[in-house]
Parts: sequence; structure tokens; C-alpha cells
Amino acid sequence: MAGTTFRFRLERVRALRERREEQAKMELAGALMRRRQCHEQITATLAAIDTARASQLLAAATELLAHQRYIERMEETHRLLLGQLAKHDQEVADGRANLVARSQDRQALEKLKEIGLEAHTRELARSEQMTLDEIAGIGHWRRAA
Repeated sequence: MAGTTFRFRLERVRALRERREEQAKMELAGALMRRRQCHEQITATLAAIDTARASQLLAAATELLAHQRYIERMEETHRLLLGQLAKHDQEVADGRANLVARSQDRQALEKLKEIGLEAHTRELARSEQMTLDEIAGIGHWRRAA
């Protein structure tokens, strides 16, 4: 066996694993590159935000008075609307109270109507009963005579 060279029986498996390792290294390198690019984008975005805020402060300083006047107009409109709302709330409350009073008046008349109808019905029934009693009495006297 002195003249034979060493032959590793799992060479194919080793080579396959070596290729997989290289592939994993490439994937890691890609992931690291994407992470770095994202970090750079974040840094650029923060810089853009800072620039925008600085511009906004400059614009705000020149337009502050106009904004203040607008806010004051809106607050005055709000106060006026609150006053109108209170007025409308009172009108609604008055309307409800008026409706309750009118409803009670009508219900009182309805009750009087019901009482009158019941009295009329009783009187009519009494009158009809008297007529029937009279007819029955006349018939009884005729048969008896």
C-alpha cells in the first residue's frame, strides 16, 4: 500500500459541504451589504428630516403671525358656535316642555271623552234594559189577563 495514494471516501460529501459553506458566506455578505445600505438610508432620512425641520422653523417664523390670526378667528368662531349651540339646546328643552304640556292637555281631554263615552254607554244600556223589561212586563200581563 506504499505506492497508493490516500483516497478519502467522503470526498464528495466534503466538497458538497464546502460549496454550501461558500454559499452561506455569500448570503451573509449580501445580508451585511443590505443592512449597511439600509443604515445609510436611515442616516440620509434623518438628515432630510433635520433639514425639513430647519426649513419649517424658518417658514414658521415668517408665517407665525398669520397662523396666530387664523387660530384666533377659529377660536372666535368656536365660541360663537358654542353660544348658538347653547341657544339651540334651550330651544329644544323649551320645545320638549311645551310638547309634554300639550300632550298632558290632550290626554286629559281624552280621559274626559272616555268617561263621557262610558257614561253614555251605561245610560244607553240602562235605557235598553228598561225597554226590554217593559216589553217583557207587557207580554206577561197579556198572558195573565
